[in-house]
Amino acid sequence: MTICYLLDAVVSEKEQGIKMTFFNPSENKWKEVLDTEYRPYFFIPYPTPKDDLKIVQKLKLRTKLVEKTDLFSRKTVKLTRVELNDLSDPFQTSKKFSKSWEKDVSIVSSYMYDKNLFFGAQYRINGKEIIPLAGVSQEDLEDFRKSFLEIIRADPEKYKLSKRMFILCSQSVPEVNLERVGIRNKIDSEELYSMFMLARLANISISSTYRSRQVSVWIKSIFHNYLRQNNILIPTAEELRRGEEVHSIQGALTLSPEPGVHLNTVVVDFDSMYPSLIDSYNLSHETIDCADEQCQSNKVPGLDHCVCTKRRGVYSILIGSLKDLRIYWFKPRSRDKALTAEKRSLAGSTSHLLKLILVSSYGVVIRIHGISRSSLGESITAYGRYSLKSAYKIAKEKGLHPIYGDTDSLFLENPTEKEIGWLIKTVKKQLKLDLSVEVRYTLCVLPEAAKAYFGIKRDGTYDIKGLTAIKSNSPNFICNVFEDCIKELTTVKTKSELIEAKHKIEAIVQNAIEDLIAGKIPMEDLEYSVIVHDDLKEKLNGKSLHQPYQCAVQIVDSGQKVKKGDKMHFVKVNPFLYQRRRFTVKPTEHVRRFSEINVRDYIRNLRTALNQTFKPMNITFSDQNKSKKTLFDFI
Repeated sequence: MTICYLLDAVVSEKEQGIKMTFFNPSENKWKEVLDTEYRPYFFIPYPTPKDDLKIVQKLKLRTKLVEKTDLFSRKTVKLTRVELNDLSDPFQTSKKFSKSWEKDVSIVSSYMYDKNLFFGAQYRINGKEIIPLAGVSQEDLEDFRKSFLEIIRADPEKYKLSKRMFILCSQSVPEVNLERVGIRNKIDSEELYSMFMLARLANISISSTYRSRQVSVWIKSIFHNYLRQNNILIPTAEELRRGEEVHSIQGALTLSPEPGVHLNTVVVDFDSMYPSLIDSYNLSHETIDCADEQCQSNKVPGLDHCVCTKRRGVYSILIGSLKDLRIYWFKPRSRDKALTAEKRSLAGSTSHLLKLILVSSYGVVIRIHGISRSSLGESITAYGRYSLKSAYKIAKEKGLHPIYGDTDSLFLENPTEKEIGWLIKTVKKQLKLDLSVEVRYTLCVLPEAAKAYFGIKRDGTYDIKGLTAIKSNSPNFICNVFEDCIKELTTVKTKSELIEAKHKIEAIVQNAIEDLIAGKIPMEDLEYSVIVHDDLKEKLNGKSLHQPYQCAVQIVDSGQKVKKGDKMHFVKVNPFLYQRRRFTVKPTEHVRRFSEINVRDYIRNLRTALNQTFKPMNITFSDQNKSKKTLFDFI
């Protein structure tokens, strides 16, 4: 059996048809199929208003009475389908009518949805007949079914969609040169695989997957495709908003940190929090403030909105199925040692792609025209705040020690494995959300300010958030001192070890400063490396000249060329006059004596860099603080 992959489709005005491009890998041949019967269309009200009827007659358009399902009422509605005579843009024609639907859907997308075709998928071609192929083994289908047993029972509609996407994503990806579809750059195998996965999930052409980086376009296509597949009328942007004005939305919750140094801190995260909330709490455009009186009591926490309890929301099904596909199939397979390295890598690529779509599932409903609804967005964040607050309360009432919470993360000080397991099970039972251990810190520092912490993992690596520590262009001198200080904290497990580490850190910094003053630091370790992004001539016209450009001027004057994008290598020196300007740096190779180095500036920069990280621990590196008591004085 010959397998062909659908890679592209375009509107051929010359041939007045939809031209599809297929690739046959077994013969390394391309095949085109032309459909000249399809015509673009849109919908107008039925019965057709008199003025609209006149336009139909004047333009000699074909009309047809059709029945569609209304997304919000789920009732059958009658509409007039207006079909164009050629392959011109339906949007332009639709503007002549008083009201219309689905004119925004592109002709190619509309064709794919109606014909139940998917870009990147496998087909058999018999003349003009295009026959879809499964392309997945019975063994994989059975493994998939076993992984989704709970979902099959609880949410068959969501499982059905997950299974369809699984079958598409499980099909093989051919080796193909994409120049035929307009991609001339070389594509590696992993990128090609990701392009095919995106084409199948979002139903966009292979060339679009290469050029489009707008996740909102992908999500909108997934949304529209599902509605068409289920004969649901795609609402207008105004209908989706339900008359709501766009307004600012309260964001995520941050719980005040318990400042100080915390040993054996475990951070638990809600898995894919916003997508999980959309799924678990049935959050969708049509389920927020539905018309059913029985649902009015199912209030969104902290808001006046209610959520439908009688029917499943479309957006909830879509995002939930993508989330399940990632969590229960592709993510586990990316870590499954029983699979080959190649299969794990490909599963990881698909998992990453799904995560990219899921991460955007909240943002699109508050920002993107044609899929946004403010009350849906604020309901998602409201459930997010409620979930974090509830998890914190559950942990505290059980006797665990939660010390900080931010958006989807909860920090616990010194919990036992049994306590962590209990919390995960309880949150799942009470909130219908999955918690998992994200990271374990042997030592975690929380300042008084939220959105900032410093933690050292068991393997000695560290995380810094909200604290400006070492910059990418910092000299080795500062980086090395910082790393040496961190190293002293990696073995800390008790308070006494913490006090000892503090003294060692202070000694490290003091020794580094003494070595600097004595001129023992190699010149190359004092070097800054910064890229110049602006034209040097333009910068010279300004009042001040930043240090990288001071370096560039001196290099040009020495006979070398400097252009935008070049990296400048310089050291900080004692101020001097150069071309009637006050310069504070020199190119590294221009420095002749260590006495030129601005030692005081390096000491100040070192202390600033270290204080950003260690000050929240009440370790400071300045002469003025010698007499000030710190947290360590009370340990």
